Amino acid sequence: QVQLVESGGGLVQAGGSLRLSCAASGRTFSSYDLGWFRQAPGKEREFVAAIAWGRGSSYYTDFVKGRFTISRDIAKNTAYLKMNSLKPEDTAVYYCNVVLRGSWSPVLAWGQGTQVTVSS
Repeated sequence: QVQLVESGGGLVQAGGSLRLSCAASGRTFSSYDLGWFRQAPGKEREFVAAIAWGRGSSYYTDFVKGRFTISRDIAKNTAYLKMNSLKPEDTAVYYCNVVLRGSWSPVLAWGQGTQVTVSS
C-alpha cells in the first residue's frame, strides 16, 4: 500500500512561488501516474497536473500551464509541484494521489493535503 504525504504549502504574495512535495512510502509505483489536485473553499476538488512516474511525461490543466511544473525524483520516491506566478485564485488545499492514466481518477484515499494561500 502506497502512502503519500504532502508538504511545502504556505502563505505567499501574488506573483510569488512555492514548491510542494509529495513523499511516497510503502512501495514504489513505477507503473503508475502521480497527480496533484486542489480544493478551494466551497469548491470541488479539481485536477491540476500529473506525471508518468516511469517516463516522466507530464500533463497539466489549462489554468496552470506555463506557471506550474510537476516533476519527480525517483531515488527519493518524491514528486514535486513547482508553482510560479501564483494568483489569489490558486489558494486551496493541494493534494497528491496516484491516478489512472488518461482519466486522472484518484486511486488512494486522500491525505491531509497542504494549504497554499496566495494574498493579493
